Amino acid sequence: MIEESLNWEERYQEGDTGWDRGGPSPALMQWLEDAHLKEGSRVLIPGCGFGHEVLELAKRGHQVTGLDIAPSAITALNKSLSEVGASASSQGVCADLFEYEPAQPFDVIYEQTCLCTMTPMEYGKYEKQLHTWLKDDGVLLLLLMQTGDTGGPPFHCDLKDMRQLFDASRWSWPTKAPLLIQRPKGPRFELGFVLQRKG
Repeated sequence: MIEESLNWEERYQEGDTGWDRGGPSPALMQWLEDAHLKEGSRVLIPGCGFGHEVLELAKRGHQVTGLDIAPSAITALNKSLSEVGASASSQGVCADLFEYEPAQPFDVIYEQTCLCTMTPMEYGKYEKQLHTWLKDDGVLLLLLMQTGDTGGPPFHCDLKDMRQLFDASRWSWPTKAPLLIQRPKGPRFELGFVLQRKG
């Protein structure tokens, strides 16, 4: 993970952040409108980057932790949280995903573009982390990157593979159609699902 962390930090320092929307994802705004987050929820956002979603949720009174491996991104996020007067219960944390251990599980995890940055060999380990980080019956707001390509990052998150990864023995999948979210540039898009953790 060290080499990857240096590469991500380099990209932030060089301003090479083409994945950044400059604001919260339309998916999060839709899920907020649909009331998938209870008032004052404890929320984790892995791979948060500059933390636009962290800021949006913090301003709405949620207790949000933004997690990223790039120090520059977390420094910028904590500065932004301070500027909007967010409470001390919201923060950016610089840590390796596979080493992060919160003091208590979260009510909600918002997973947008973290999974697709990993090699498929790491998917299983990451799914276990997500399951561990969530409380029983916690909610996973899951956006799956659709690239149609074989390489990455971002890697294509094939829906059939994702249903095997987030197995029905551990996760409840919705019956309704997913959200379809276009990326800011190019033909890529994301499919959005609300999963519930099984105990």
